[in-house]
Formats: sequence, C-alpha cells, structure tokens
Amino acid sequence: MSDRLAALRAATAGLQPPFAVVDLDAFDANADALVARAAPGTTIRLASKSVRCRALGDRALARPGFAGILALTLPEAVWLAATGHEDVVVGYPSTDTAAMVALAADPQLAARVTLMVDSVESLDVVEAAVGRSPAAPVKVCLDLDAALELLGGRVHLGPLRSPVRTPAQAVALARAVLDRPWLHLDGLMAYEGQIAGTADAAGPRLRRLAVRGMQALSARELAQRRAAVVAAVSELAPLRFVNGGGTGSVEQTSAEPAVTEVAAGSGLYAPGLFDGYRRFRPRPAAYFVQPVVRRPSATVATALGGGWIASGPPGPDRQPTIAWPAGLRFSPLEGAGEAQTPLLGAPAAHLRLGDQVWFRHAKAGELAERVGELHLVSGDALVGSVPTYRGEGKAFL
Repeated sequence: MSDRLAALRAATAGLQPPFAVVDLDAFDANADALVARAAPGTTIRLASKSVRCRALGDRALARPGFAGILALTLPEAVWLAATGHEDVVVGYPSTDTAAMVALAADPQLAARVTLMVDSVESLDVVEAAVGRSPAAPVKVCLDLDAALELLGGRVHLGPLRSPVRTPAQAVALARAVLDRPWLHLDGLMAYEGQIAGTADAAGPRLRRLAVRGMQALSARELAQRRAAVVAAVSELAPLRFVNGGGTGSVEQTSAEPAVTEVAAGSGLYAPGLFDGYRRFRPRPAAYFVQPVVRRPSATVATALGGGWIASGPPGPDRQPTIAWPAGLRFSPLEGAGEAQTPLLGAPAAHLRLGDQVWFRHAKAGELAERVGELHLVSGDALVGSVPTYRGEGKAFL
C-alpha cells in the first residue's frame, strides 16, 4: 500500500462506508499539471461533467490558467450561471425549450451562457423556443466534427458528433446564425475524442501502436482542417473562443495557433482509464470505499455493491479499479456488481466483515452521481466534505 493511500485511509477511518474521498493534494497537483501542459496563452475551460461538484469546480477555477466552464446540459449551465459563473458554454446541442425560454428572458443569464449548435435544425429549435425578439441575444457556438475520416468517409474514427466538417459547411452554418439577429455567434468547438479520450498505452502492443498511429494522423489532419474552418468563419464574424481537446490531448491541441482554450476536467480526479495514457500520469485523487459484508469461503471476500460501471463500450476497462488492498481481483463470473462484488486474490483471505475496500471509478464525474457528498483529505487530515450535484438535489443527465 502506498504511503499516500495509507494516509487517506487513516484520515477517513471514522467514516462509515460506502463513501467517496477526494485527495485535495492530488487534485491541486493535477490542476497545476493541466495548466503546465497547456501552451502559453491557452486557458483550460473546466469540463464540469468530469467533476459534478460545485465546490471542487470552483477550487479548480480559482487557479490561474483556468477560465470558464463547459457544461453538459443547458439546465446545468443556467443553474451555474445563476450562481455566479459568467462564462458557461453548453457542450452539446439542447432541445430543452423551457430552459431556453428562461435563458432568453434574463439578460444576465443570456450574457453568461452559450448554446451549442451543429445544424440549421438546431437554430430552428432555439428560434421556436425564444422567438425573434428575446430580451437579449442568445449566444451560440458552432460544433465542428473533429473525427478522422478515411476512405472517403467510409471509416469514421472518433465520436459521432456534428455534421459540420468542412470550412464550407461551417461558413454556411455561421451565415445561418448571422441571418438571425436575435442570435450571436460566440465561438467554435471541436472535440477530438479519438485523441483526447483514447488510451494509447493500454492493451496489446499492436493495439497500442495502432492507436498511436491513428492519433498522430488525426492530429495532423485536424490541425489543418480546424485552422481552415476558424479562418473561414472569422472572415464573417470574430470568434471569442475556439475550444478543443480534453485532458488526454492538452499538449497537442493547445499547440494549434487556431485554438484559444482546451476543455479538461477528468484529469483533476485521474480515474482508472487514465492509467492507460503514456504522455502524462496524473495522481489518483478520487476514490470510493465499500465494506466487506460476506465471506462465502476462506478465499473470497464480498464487498457491498461496488458495481459503479463507467459509460462507453462495455468491457473490463469500464469496471472500477481496485486501489486497496493490492492484489485483489474481480470474480470473472460476477465482476463489480450492483448489490455485491466478490473479490478474489491472496488478500481476500485476510479481509474480515467490516473491512474496507478502496476503488477508483473508471471515469471521473460519474462517481459523483453515486454519492451525495465527497469527503476531502488534505495532508493527513480529513478537512471537511462538500456536496456533489446529487447532494444538492440536481440530476441533469
């Protein structure tokens, strides 16, 4: 067991599991590392879905080098703006017309929140909700598809996002925005998930080499295409920001002259999936803890629950990582389960009822959907707890 994990366990010994812990020392070090990885002049926009805790989001945003929030949904963005955040971009198109009406009716909220659009149909949804004379112009951001396409588009490597890929398509959508004076063209976003969100040091050697080759090819193609799109759209109207990338691509994305900011958030918690990246190694900062409640045999210890599975394509990498005791493994027949998680391996023989097992979630902010509060440790001491979105009664998605 590492000395740091031993200190975390000692600091939280009085808590009753299940509970979640954030190591503030690691969190702060990870925040500093994200800023250090970015090119000079490029800021980090906090991806709130990867934190889902206002107190910890504010902690990151208070550091030099962070500015603005990339929210997951429009209701979340409106809530954050209403609590004082002045620059919140919604990362995905919305059809929540009630939230649009609330946004357009309040000039202060409208000045603080930027909607994401990727088609004329998206613009029509906004127009149908707010009409042509809202109390204040509604700001919008163009979403550019950043995936790598090969063989004339028959192979698509990356998230299936926007239908806008070329300068001509982006200009056409920008013109459609400018033709609506009740809208304001604010920025452009392009998320390269095939680079930022794909581990390049996990799995068999051939898979690792293939991923690295794909990422290098994609980075070259996207840098040229993104620059061309930004230049073409900027001839029509100035862009306040150009957003790209994520925790896994901070260096590459921020090096592009056309990019003004990189979205990141997962790197603050450093979940299990980030163990498979070779260019950086954040410090694990977020854990959840479950008690042992069964001993089916002398060699098996069963934890309560634990099946906090990450989103994405089903596979072993979406299960939690067992942080302590080292050497435990999941049962291949049950894995990490909703009600119970049988644990195998030599340490299982020494666990007794009530003993704790420490896990790391495979992804970052999804942990916060499982708990109402995060217990905070600084140095060797438990220094408090803060509510997650769930703890504040919010469930945006």
